[in-house]
Amino acid sequence: MEDVFTYIAVGFEAIGALAMIIGFAIAVVLGIRSLRRHEGGMAAFQVLRTTLGSAILLGLEVLVAADLIRTITSKPSLEDAAILGLIVLIRTILSMSIQIEIEGTLPWRRALFTSGGQMLGEAVARDRAKGRSAE
Repeated sequence: MEDVFTYIAVGFEAIGALAMIIGFAIAVVLGIRSLRRHEGGMAAFQVLRTTLGSAILLGLEVLVAADLIRTITSKPSLEDAAILGLIVLIRTILSMSIQIEIEGTLPWRRALFTSGGQMLGEAVARDRAKGRSAE
């Protein structure tokens, strides 16, 4: 049974990496579209930065889930728990840092909780709305 959960954890890791790769591609496309709409380099950079940060957040969230699955389904040991705790701590600090960079505010000061996936979806929706208004 442990082998099945190992494959599931590897699948989650692949999904996390894929989310970051696809998010990067989406960020580049949205940045280029922003430039083509003559919104200016600063606006294009902001779109690129926000969208890429959102993709990284989404990928980190999935990678933490993979680590949890891998650790929970393996033979429990104090060393494994400590390693998981350290990995989750590092990824949480990275996520918070990226979130602060994107939003310009501390995560606990936000009125609503927004995940990386929601932010990525909102970036695509904003781009579609701008594209429709430009046509």
